[in-house]
Amino acid sequence: MRKTNATERVQVVVVGAGIAGLNAARLLANKYSVKVLEARDRVGGRLQNHYFANGDSVDVGGQWVGPGQDRMYRLIETLGAKTWPLYDSGDNLLHLAGKLRRYRGTIPRINPIALADLGLAMARFETMARSLDPAAPWRHKKADKWDAVTLESWLQQNCRTQLARQLFAIGIGAVFAAEPAEISLLHALFYARSGNSLETLLAVTGGAQQDRVHGGTAGLCEAMAQQLGERVQVEAPVERVEQLPDGSLLVKHTRGAVQCERVIVAVPPNQALRIRFQPELPAWRDKLLQRMPAGSCIKCIARYDKPFWRDDRLSGQVASPAGPVRVTFDNSEQGKSSGLLMGFLEGDVARHYGSVSPAERREAVLDCFARYFGEAARNPLEYVDKDWSSEAWTRGCYAALMPPGSWTGGGQRLREANGAIHWAGTEFAVEWFGYMEGALESAERAAAEVELALQEQSGAGSPEPVDTEGKSQHV
Repeated sequence: MRKTNATERVQVVVVGAGIAGLNAARLLANKYSVKVLEARDRVGGRLQNHYFANGDSVDVGGQWVGPGQDRMYRLIETLGAKTWPLYDSGDNLLHLAGKLRRYRGTIPRINPIALADLGLAMARFETMARSLDPAAPWRHKKADKWDAVTLESWLQQNCRTQLARQLFAIGIGAVFAAEPAEISLLHALFYARSGNSLETLLAVTGGAQQDRVHGGTAGLCEAMAQQLGERVQVEAPVERVEQLPDGSLLVKHTRGAVQCERVIVAVPPNQALRIRFQPELPAWRDKLLQRMPAGSCIKCIARYDKPFWRDDRLSGQVASPAGPVRVTFDNSEQGKSSGLLMGFLEGDVARHYGSVSPAERREAVLDCFARYFGEAARNPLEYVDKDWSSEAWTRGCYAALMPPGSWTGGGQRLREANGAIHWAGTEFAVEWFGYMEGALESAERAAAEVELALQEQSGAGSPEPVDTEGKSQHV
């Protein structure tokens, strides 16, 4: 990867070197000249490694893969990486009313009335989700009705007990990094359907949290960037995309400009709004991007000399309505001696703790760990957290949210190209929206759109010169 201020001419510019942008570039690079422009000083986007003092690394961004995410497993194999299962043995804990209760499985043991209430609500939600077509959720006969209300409104009507609502909300926070009042019911149903089911999204073994990648998921992006070589330019925030009189596009960034025929925008929706387009994007596209705020998440990891909780036959998994850490996992890497506890601050809690001092946030998180696993958890060897809402080129995680009215008020055209501008990223996926698998799927679609457009352009008698080695052509 190089840093340069030269003006270049390529056929395709990809904005963003996250997993979607890099995959799109990788799919096109053997046939067309490609340039990837990344604002950060690193590749990976919402995937990032942190390195502890002992040399061990941990994902502070997206990390999990699971059954049904076939593109991810193929990519992992192609790049020579390996996976291992997240630790899922022993008892889980429910922290409720100041007491810890052990349980196995996805749903904790609670009083029979609340348990039946939660089970019925989950079953009703799953039935509704299965009735959706994830490629076109707006076409459902009840789409207007479901998109007009929040998930919170639906929970109030379908969970009669407060405890059932609280536990359902924990699951929603874990999946969306948001409060039920922030998203439309239709979006919640679509999101679950796009990842098979809500149960799949919540489960570890057999679910979306089943496996992790040795070397971190950011390592996959680093490997793709190495394959692309000089095609990837970091520290080059794109500021403007202009259409020239000859129909080509001029992509201006802080270190120069690149002229091209097609652009793939592969950054989160809220970051796409930072780019000026000339001519302006259609009003519907701009309004849709404005209506897609990111979730709020702080990922917190504490490192210990060993995973001591396993000695007490605990899985490291906790659910707590009280929080502020409402969900935890044993994030220890297979083959390493250190024990890693990971917890999430999400939604309103993340917004609160994103505004306090790092020391205060650390104390609150470790207080929770100690409450769940004993005083030994209060004194880790090292601690790290990542507030994705404060990340300059992300401003939130895990993915964009769809408030009421978004899917039926413009979402029908979410994946549509705007002239020579195409869209990629997990928010533009049909399957596994919000996950790395969805990012890869969206990249495949965007790359296919670009390839078709360039083939048609070439057939029209005005082909651009193709650099078969994929290197940029300077002008």
